Amino acid sequence: MKTSYTVFLVSGMLLTGTLNTLLTKLQDLQCVGNCDDPDPKRRRLFEQPTWQTLNMFAGETMCLIVLYINILWTNYRLKRRGYRELMTASLGSTDDDNVIEPAALDIPGAVAPTRSAESSLETDSLLPSTLDDTRPLVGRRKFLMWIPALCDICGTTLMNVGLFYISASVYQMMRGAVVIFSGIMSVIFLKHRLQRFQWAALMLIMLGVGIVGMSSVLFPYRPPVLDDGVGGGPAPDEPSLFAAVASSAMEFSERSLLGVLMILTAQIFTAAQFVVEEKIMLRYHVVPMRAVGLEGIFGFVTTAVGIPLLHLAVGRSHPGGYFDMVNGFYEVINNPGVWSTSIAIMFSIAFFNWFGLSVTRTISATSRSTIDTCRTLFIWMSSLALGWEHFQPLQVLGFLVLIYGTFLYNGVVSPPWGAGIDKSVEELTADGSGRRLVDDE
Repeated sequence: MKTSYTVFLVSGMLLTGTLNTLLTKLQDLQCVGNCDDPDPKRRRLFEQPTWQTLNMFAGETMCLIVLYINILWTNYRLKRRGYRELMTASLGSTDDDNVIEPAALDIPGAVAPTRSAESSLETDSLLPSTLDDTRPLVGRRKFLMWIPALCDICGTTLMNVGLFYISASVYQMMRGAVVIFSGIMSVIFLKHRLQRFQWAALMLIMLGVGIVGMSSVLFPYRPPVLDDGVGGGPAPDEPSLFAAVASSAMEFSERSLLGVLMILTAQIFTAAQFVVEEKIMLRYHVVPMRAVGLEGIFGFVTTAVGIPLLHLAVGRSHPGGYFDMVNGFYEVINNPGVWSTSIAIMFSIAFFNWFGLSVTRTISATSRSTIDTCRTLFIWMSSLALGWEHFQPLQVLGFLVLIYGTFLYNGVVSPPWGAGIDKSVEELTADGSGRRLVDDE
């Protein structure tokens, strides 16, 4: 039973994680203007990064709803067995011994369980290991989660813009650069100690990201023509190596370079988000699903307030641009392809976070990072199958170097020079910190 449940979690994480990126790219390819023009270059595609960021935070907010539904169901189930109300720290667990004091979760109306002195109170692996030495994240302390939410807003919005200019697979591969920035930041701000093989791994990751980025510039991405705005058509023929650097392809090369740079810049904010999250989790204890939901609420509110402010400051002077709130709103509600993918993305983000946290609890954080790497491969294969991009050997080389560097950093593979791997490395996640909470896409 446990094996089948693990397969279910891994499959769910791969499916929802792959859908996150593919659905976002599909949304970017939706035609919202001049759709009847026979010249595809004159058609206007959906490009509203701030609305996509708002949608992402809506998906994270759903994690909080799932948490409270689980709490209510657990209370109801245990009350029928003769217990008074209590909360469970295990999200989805059926083990009645796996409970914690309700006060630790800051849930109003809950009282402690009536248990014998011999019954042990086990804390779920979703809680920090330093639970006894930390305080609960309650009251005004909750607003600390606003800090990583602000980092998330900046990082996600930049990545949304970058995805307009590059393919889905390159986008996902470039996100692997977060390991570089988070690893360095964790040393500076969290006083982590990286082993020598991990520094070597960071250099390999940097090399892999560089090769993938170079491939994207030499063989620039060209948006495929979608049939009636809802289906994937074949991408334009890829230029040869010499044609890729010719003037006819220079515009696409510049756009691809801009997209790569925006994705890389976004990883700085994402790495800062992970480091701040870990800093908070070291001082306060909170169920990660609850932390994800809090970030979702704070991020949603901030983005919702920021959209009209950006419209007044920038959008109204640049009609049809990224920050034109009115135009973006009508593009969302008047195009079935846009609003339907928005709903699908929202649910896939919520489920991806749940599956990811469950995989970390059931298997390990290292396994989760390995699965996340496989997600990149599935996104690439799906994009090729849909005709959204073409196979590039240089991109394959960069991806292989990136995978090896990531696996080496996380201790999945041993260094070729035979250096030992500290067991504590296995506690690290793909971002290089000890407690990764949020998976945006």
